[in-house]
Amino acid sequence: MKAAILYHPTLPEKLTAGETEMPRPQAGQVRVRIEAAALNHRDVFICRGQYSGLRFPVILGADGVGIIDIVGEGVSSKHIGQKVIINPALEWGDDARLPGPHFRILGMPDDGTFAEAVCVPEKSVYPVPGHLTSEEAAALPLAGLTAYRALFTRARLKARERLVITGVGGGVAAAALQLSIVAGATVAVTSGHDFKLERARQLGAAEAVSYRSDDWVHKLREWSGGSGPDVVLDGAGGGSLEAAIDLVRPGGRVVLYGATLGNVPALTARRIFWKQLDVLGSTMGSPEDFEQLLGLVGAHQIRPEVDASFALEDIGSALHRLDTGLQFGKIVIHTKDSR
Repeated sequence: MKAAILYHPTLPEKLTAGETEMPRPQAGQVRVRIEAAALNHRDVFICRGQYSGLRFPVILGADGVGIIDIVGEGVSSKHIGQKVIINPALEWGDDARLPGPHFRILGMPDDGTFAEAVCVPEKSVYPVPGHLTSEEAAALPLAGLTAYRALFTRARLKARERLVITGVGGGVAAAALQLSIVAGATVAVTSGHDFKLERARQLGAAEAVSYRSDDWVHKLREWSGGSGPDVVLDGAGGGSLEAAIDLVRPGGRVVLYGATLGNVPALTARRIFWKQLDVLGSTMGSPEDFEQLLGLVGAHQIRPEVDASFALEDIGSALHRLDTGLQFGKIVIHTKDSR
């Protein structure tokens, strides 16, 4: 089969698709013939060697949708022929509050979805929401799961609350915008690109502000009535997290799901305790989070934002587009069998 195999750290755009043996499912697993897969920033970080627990060679890719064609020992053959979406959060564990010691994300260290087939645990596959295309469904799992848990399990976002999402355009932020709007929140976003701000408005954002403006925190505080929003969702860390803590209202919640800008250079601790803030961390999500995500997507007919689609053979070009940061939503790849 064709697969994007990473043999050693390299520039993301240098990754190519080659030939490898078709995997066989072990006991408790199913084999999914991939129709579409989606890229995540972790794929870029892994290519560059900037990720923990690296092992080589490895097939990258966390998100995937396809058809089950073979099952392993102990798995009912009734699953063969089913179209499924893969939950990339493997072995979460028994405690819904946090992942257990065996938790990992598909695509490192386990071989992932940038291939014509992948073997995953039976418990990690779910029926695809019927209104989604394969590419739309592939755009959902990691970003949607991360956004769902951050918003609803961790921040406990409620209808009519005001939410600010920083850095809209990335997969998680775009998913969070769609999910929070159908949940009844009033949402504002930030971005450094005007076209992303405009697309966010088209999707229902009530306000969209450039973080390149020196007074963006002031503008969003005024938008939220002067006291600040109830919740700020941030995936950048660094100065963005410091600004989120400054912006959010007293008694509000700040949720951090990533740190693309690194650590906070000079966190003002007194803002946290004086404002009685909840500063929450969130990573991926539990199986219950994933099931609830699929339920919300199905009930409201949400269609994930797909920025661009590439053939598996063009994986290097797809990763390069992701690395530029100019996408809105998810970049997906498709195999020869899916079109």
